[in-house]
Amino acid sequence: MARILIAGESWMTTSTHVKGVDEFSVHSYVEGVGPLRDALTASGHEVVHLPAHLVPTDFPGTADALSAYDLVVLSDIGANSIQLAPAVFEHSRPGHDRLAALRDWVESGGALLMIGGYLSFSGFQARAAFRQTPIADVLPVLMLPEDDRVECPAGVRPAVVDAEHPVVHGTGGDWPLLLGYNRVVAKENAQVPVRVGADPLVAVADYGRGRAGAFTSDCSPHWAPPAFCEEWPGYGRLFDGLVRWLVRQ
Repeated sequence: MARILIAGESWMTTSTHVKGVDEFSVHSYVEGVGPLRDALTASGHEVVHLPAHLVPTDFPGTADALSAYDLVVLSDIGANSIQLAPAVFEHSRPGHDRLAALRDWVESGGALLMIGGYLSFSGFQARAAFRQTPIADVLPVLMLPEDDRVECPAGVRPAVVDAEHPVVHGTGGDWPLLLGYNRVVAKENAQVPVRVGADPLVAVADYGRGRAGAFTSDCSPHWAPPAFCEEWPGYGRLFDGLVRWLVRQ
């Protein structure tokens, strides 16, 4: 069993309702972590979810704080939310370089997984902005300097190119369609058991004494439709396989 911190996978939405000459705004809070959290807990792992709005204040900033976990998952949460704690951003006081701390923790034996989304890797209009952070050294993939989203509204079929790799073993060769992903380039030392077209979908590699992985599509809608994240038995096996490889179980 691994103890896992998932940062991100939540958002707030605002809608404006116009009725004749009157209008009002409605706000809602949504979490997309459910399929991933449920799959990991069903596999015996312990999951702590840090919603996106709490990341600026509560993301671990030191090796001691990170050592409470075996694996840190960043999912649809941009670099700014991790780097710009309120003391730094609002009060101009020096604080922890939390992405550097995360890099050093992985190098010393920790584990990191980045899952795709509009605020992962480079992301929508490159706003995820991880490419020029310390995490770029850790990930098994190179990030693009521009908007890296590949939208596939008709669906794209993942191709398992190494069915015996422990990350994907037992998931089968016929994966459901995905509706998009972040385009990245595998580093030379990366293992890439699954691709979408010529691009990596699943990539893993050692980093120092630790390990890092990338799943370049989403773990929940919209890029991961219900057929992938709710109905496919391989979903839980895939993410359990990633966890176990990354934390060397």
